[in-house]
Amino acid sequence: MSEPARQKWEYATIPLLVHNTKAILDSWGVDGWELVTVLPGPAGAEQLVAYLKRPA
Repeated sequence: MSEPARQKWEYATIPLLVHNTKAILDSWGVDGWELVTVLPGPAGAEQLVAYLKRPA
């Protein structure tokens, strides 16, 4: 039996503007990106960074 093909992914990190988060994520979602997580950026909790993935 052959091994099933592995899914390949591409990833993106994007800064989020707190006052416009939904619009930013919706815009990426239209292009097939799926949100994985949101974490504080290097500047702290005031600058959030979104990590996204989509099939390659």
